[in-house]
Amino acid sequence: MAITDWPASERPREKLLQKGAQALSDAELLAIFLRTGVKGKSAVDLARELLQRFGGLRPLMEASEAEFCAALGLGSAKYVQLQAVMEMSRRHLAAQLARGSALESPDSVRQYLAAQLRHERREVFACLLLDNRHRVIEYAPLFYGTINAASVYPREVVALALERGAAALILAHNHPSGVAEPSAADRQITDRLVQALALVEVRVLDHLVVGDGESVSFAERGWL
Repeated sequence: MAITDWPASERPREKLLQKGAQALSDAELLAIFLRTGVKGKSAVDLARELLQRFGGLRPLMEASEAEFCAALGLGSAKYVQLQAVMEMSRRHLAAQLARGSALESPDSVRQYLAAQLRHERREVFACLLLDNRHRVIEYAPLFYGTINAASVYPREVVALALERGAAALILAHNHPSGVAEPSAADRQITDRLVQALALVEVRVLDHLVVGDGESVSFAERGWL
C-alpha cells in the first residue's frame, strides 16, 4: 500500500506537522528524507531495510560515499543532500553557542562537540576557545591520532590560545571505540594542559570525552 493510502495520522510528513519531529521513528524520519520508495516498497519500507542494512541511523549517516551509494534507493544526489543537512545541523549548533556564554548552555556545548567529533573514525583532540566572557572564539581540532591514541603537545595548545587571545577553553576529544570513559592517559594530559595554560593565565573549564551517544565531563567528575 502506498503511503498516500495510509490514514493521515500515520503518514510521516503529516505526523511530523501534527506532533513534531521528535514523535517520529528513525524509519519515518529517514522516509521523509528519501521522499520516495522503490518499486514494490514504500519510502517507509525502504527506510526500514536501509536501517537494518547499516545497523541504525547513525551508521547510515556516517557511511562513506561508496557504502552509501551502493545501497538500494540511494545514490550520489542523496549522499550530497545528507552531507548538506548534517553540516547545516553543525552550523546551527555553532550559531547557538556563538550567541552567549558557553557556561550558560552546557547542553549546547556537549551537542556541538559531539556533532564535531562523534563521527570521526580516528582519535581527534580539539579545543573550544573562549573569550573573557566565555563566548566562543573558535573551534579548533589540533591533533589527530590512531584509532587508539593521539599525541597532544601542550606548547601548541598554549600557542594557539595566545594567538587567538583566548581567556579560557574547553578541551575535547573522541574515543572511536564508542566508550567515553576517560583513560589514565586522558587524565594525565589534561593535568599537563591545565598546568601549562595556567602559566599564561588561560583557564581550562572542562574536558569532554565524546563516545557513542554519550560524553563524559571532567568538570562534572570533579577532576578540574
